[in-house]
Amino acid sequence: MNPHATITRHLVVHGLVQGVGYRWSMVQAAQRLGVRGWVRNRRDGKVEALVAGEADAVEALVHWARQGPAGARVAAVDVSEAEAASNLPDGFAQRETV
Repeated sequence: MNPHATITRHLVVHGLVQGVGYRWSMVQAAQRLGVRGWVRNRRDGKVEALVAGEADAVEALVHWARQGPAGARVAAVDVSEAEAASNLPDGFAQRETV
């Protein structure tokens, strides 16, 4: 895979990932990596994210997601390919719970 190719991934993070600063920390990590997209809590206790950017940066954020911030206990991260969304923010946003 070309590390500079633009890719989009949908993530669903399982475990103790709400109430531990996971979303805020993901925004910080995404901004450092130059990745666009969003992250939000889900009512089922999971965290969901849509991330887009250069392949190496997206993969680095996926790797970060498997660990999360210090207080998180990530059990699993489901990663799937996603269509490039035209409505992604210019940066990385924390969205409302769904």
